[in-house]
Amino acid sequence: MSKIALFSDIHANLPALEAFFEDVESRKPDFIYCLGDLVGYNIWANEVIDEIRKRNIPTIAGNYDFGIGRTSNECGCAYKTDEEKANGSVSISFTNDIIKPGQRQYLRMLPAHIKVEYQLNNDKLNLLLVHGSPRKINEYLFEDREEKSLLRIMKDADADILCFGHTHKPYHRVLTSGEDGESHFRHAINIGSVGKPKDGDNRGGYVLLTINDNSSVLHKDSIGVEFIRFRYDYEKAAKAIEESILPNAYAENLRKGC
Repeated sequence: MSKIALFSDIHANLPALEAFFEDVESRKPDFIYCLGDLVGYNIWANEVIDEIRKRNIPTIAGNYDFGIGRTSNECGCAYKTDEEKANGSVSISFTNDIIKPGQRQYLRMLPAHIKVEYQLNNDKLNLLLVHGSPRKINEYLFEDREEKSLLRIMKDADADILCFGHTHKPYHRVLTSGEDGESHFRHAINIGSVGKPKDGDNRGGYVLLTINDNSSVLHKDSIGVEFIRFRYDYEKAAKAIEESILPNAYAENLRKGC
């Protein structure tokens, strides 16, 4: 049995990241992967990068990392209102101002995807880690995505287990297709957010994925998916925002988990 911890969307929230490490290390996973968006919306961009780097955690780029890595004033975020867009401009400008050269270079060199292929039985089991979707770093795969569309995305990417973040709203969907006369089960897993949850729960979140020696695309329940929530000092993170030039709305988002 292999336990894989997957986390994403820290967004410069150091108190949340420290609490995540404390929680995940108590569960003793075999592997840990980070699905990106280390920076933005809070003050600890450099510190978050340093904590992940010193642990040598395999990490992919999120859309915010992609922008900051290229000193861009665009983060690829889909803001819905003029106020959100204005706040977002302050956040990316602030992050570009505080990021150090070595940390910026780290973000610039992060890979887009990580693919892990298992050969356990008579079939392959492909685990694909992306930030938004296999097609685009900032594509949102929400839970209400049409099954036909989500299945096509996974088939085109040859992904049996697709793990992603970006929306900050965790979910697990099992999709079924008929291939070679047998049912082929694919798992779409949004792993939520460590540092900026948006599902109404202000606790940080991540996923513990379990692959067994009998895990197979032919068996629906042979993949274990556990959504972990952990408490952290969100007031410390919120007050850091309020004491900076960042919009106070981001502090309220942390308190409310939205």
